[in-house]
Amino acid sequence: MQMIYGTTNPAKLQLMKDYLSGTEIEVIGLNELPDPPGEPEEYGHTPLENARGKAEYYYRILKRPVFSCDSGLIIDGLSEEEQPGVHVRRRNGKILTDPEMTEYYAAIAARFGGRCRARYQNGICVIFSETEKYEHDGEDISGESFWLVDQPRRQKEKGFPLDCISVDMETGLYFVDEDHIPGSGEEKNELRNGLRRFWEQVMEAHEKRLPKDGKECG
Repeated sequence: MQMIYGTTNPAKLQLMKDYLSGTEIEVIGLNELPDPPGEPEEYGHTPLENARGKAEYYYRILKRPVFSCDSGLIIDGLSEEEQPGVHVRRRNGKILTDPEMTEYYAAIAARFGGRCRARYQNGICVIFSETEKYEHDGEDISGESFWLVDQPRRQKEKGFPLDCISVDMETGLYFVDEDHIPGSGEEKNELRNGLRRFWEQVMEAHEKRLPKDGKECG
């Protein structure tokens, strides 16, 4: 089944395709559509609120099964007012470029002596129709804690600007290091496994709603 992923970020699109590889879900990015819609404003206060808002926006335009994800960054030691939360890229009223994001968050790590503990919180919303929606923001789809550091490596992939200052707490490897393998080991697979479990539950619930011939109404 084709599902449109409400993102124009090629790195995020490929990651989701990798996560859902081998399932019945074929993930299609917005830029793979012949006439992709523009991106909506984000008004939510949590990752799930933003994911829901984006999914509803894209469904209104496309009238096809669609899902959206959003993330919030939590950094230990920062006050509630300073926490990036869902505004990871928007700081002090400005949308940061990838290099500016690296510089900004490396400076935060420097304030804590060169590194600080951080983690992402994720939310996902799936819409099949105006009356069928599924969403989730549990710990099983949120990433493990990692070190945010003040000494960047060379950036490897556009679209993930913090990977060059993010360090695996278990191995000490930067996320951009050649030897770093995301999702290795059972604990590292938590995000992937959590997303796949969510999708299994979504597809099972969706199939129960289909007519007996298994075809969509339309």
